[in-house]
Amino acid sequence: MRNAADMRTLSDILEEYEFLEGDDRYGLLIELGRELEPMPEVLKTDATLVRGCSAAVWVYPAGSDSTALHFLADSNAAITKGIVALVIAAVQDRPAAEVAQIDVMGTLAPFDLKNQLSSNRTQGVPNMIALVKEHAARLAAG
Repeated sequence: MRNAADMRTLSDILEEYEFLEGDDRYGLLIELGRELEPMPEVLKTDATLVRGCSAAVWVYPAGSDSTALHFLADSNAAITKGIVALVIAAVQDRPAAEVAQIDVMGTLAPFDLKNQLSSNRTQGVPNMIALVKEHAARLAAG
């Protein structure tokens, strides 16, 4: 079991992902979801729930340090939790100003999630990204 400081980089994940096919890719997503930093149940509220996801997804900005944004996130579905982990890996512990400018969907494009997964698994991803970026923009603006 890894701790938050050991979270894999997106490039490391992509390198492994490209090597795999089909069901093995699903397995990697499930593994990534399991490696997410645990999110306390008390934080899984209506306020942290991401709208538009087929599964329940929660995202909580932990702390308000604009130099290193840190998010806790979870989902009640294993594959979705893996996608959540990809989004978090793209933004975790980066400066708010940088996160506000990142093209997260573009960063995740090499994973080809739309073709790997059913559309109801990916439809909430833009909402989650928007939530993360809005938080980053608020902090970056001071």
